Amino acid sequence: MSTAVPALLPPAAAGAPVWRVLDTRFDPARLLALWQAWLTLPSRPRVLHVVALAATVPDRSALRAAASAAPQTLADELGAQWWGLLPGQHRFALQDGQLQFTLCVGERQASLREQQFEADAVLLDTALGWDRWQLKALARCCRRGAAVQVSPATEDLPADLRQAGFIRQGTALCYDPPWTLKAARETLRTKAATPSTCAVVGAGLAGASVAAALARRGWQVQVLDATPQPAAGASGLPAGLLVPHVSTDDSPRSRLTRAGLRLTRAEAQRLLVRGTDWQPGGVLERRLDGHPGLPADWPAAGQEISSAATADLAAPWRAGTAPAPELWHAQAAWLKPARLVQAWLQEPVVHFVGNARVHALRRQDAQWELLDRSGQVLARAAHVVLANAADATRLVREVPGTPLAELPAVHEMRGVLSWGLHRPGIESALPPFPVNGLGSLIPAVPTDEGLAWYAGATYEAA
Repeated sequence: MSTAVPALLPPAAAGAPVWRVLDTRFDPARLLALWQAWLTLPSRPRVLHVVALAATVPDRSALRAAASAAPQTLADELGAQWWGLLPGQHRFALQDGQLQFTLCVGERQASLREQQFEADAVLLDTALGWDRWQLKALARCCRRGAAVQVSPATEDLPADLRQAGFIRQGTALCYDPPWTLKAARETLRTKAATPSTCAVVGAGLAGASVAAALARRGWQVQVLDATPQPAAGASGLPAGLLVPHVSTDDSPRSRLTRAGLRLTRAEAQRLLVRGTDWQPGGVLERRLDGHPGLPADWPAAGQEISSAATADLAAPWRAGTAPAPELWHAQAAWLKPARLVQAWLQEPVVHFVGNARVHALRRQDAQWELLDRSGQVLARAAHVVLANAADATRLVREVPGTPLAELPAVHEMRGVLSWGLHRPGIESALPPFPVNGLGSLIPAVPTDEGLAWYAGATYEAA
């Protein structure tokens, strides 16, 4: 075990709802050792969140070398998500979602400035060389009293560290500046870290995923929906595609969908039955607008996610299709969204309430009350999450004094879905993998009646 690990999980971590660690030089062996130490800690924090900085992504050989000293199950779980690590931030959900690992690839100061994070413990690698602006960015990511482990160890405290607010208390180093921190920092951290009660309005993919994330952090969650069963809206489609968006400028939307792809694949792997509820294996995207989609300088790591389709995908099903540029999304998958919603709502502290249409919200003392049309209270909670599609805007606007009253209008999307069961000989007319473009086709989904194909698209009114 790395000598830095005990300092990153001091006695103060025991019993904390969440413990946050910032590692300024990512080391796969240290992450695995920290993970293992957290699992064996008496009264361990329910959630461990590790943020690690890396100038470049360690390759798989470094990961394999680190795995030799760690339990194989931990190394395998991390390795399964170790793909497509481009410059930027990458979130890994490990250990049933209770270990959150954020890998920041790129320039150190920029990575630190992008964080909304206050560390309880920091591993500071002084060999990297830190200027005053980098240390200022580091200090912004520390709570007052955060323990600091310096590597390599030194008895002298550099002046730049003192000026950034780091002090020595006996033999220990911590962040405790002699000036008053902004009140918003401590308030935000306290609210985020302390489990409470939450009511979620809407039991689709959005609402169920929020409920599960809060439950894993120790929150008590009620999920209310106007229908008797969850996933009754668009999340009730029999099958859908999990595929990243691409753009020639690698826009924020593209980066966000890649992050969602990694996390949702991990959830599906943990909660769903492969081959029945979901199936990875790739999706072919036909670029019917004629544009290739990917940036011109798309790096090798990106090719692990999306790449130009190769000629060997030619098959009988292509007969009659118009020529178009094509992309192969190797990490994409199909899944049954309702199964994922149901699995998320099975978290022990999540309570689903059907036939509960929320007509209005009312603030009463320190809690929110959720009211039905007759004014009866459906639920009370300290926090409310609105995940009820277009009706969320109405609820927000009708709360007196809310700063969100000027939200833009939300427009509903419509779509069409066709489907059919497999008949003898149909396999040669269908692709062996899902295909999307202006619409999508999922060729083989198990149902109670047998294998089925689904084709559909969303559309907007002209």
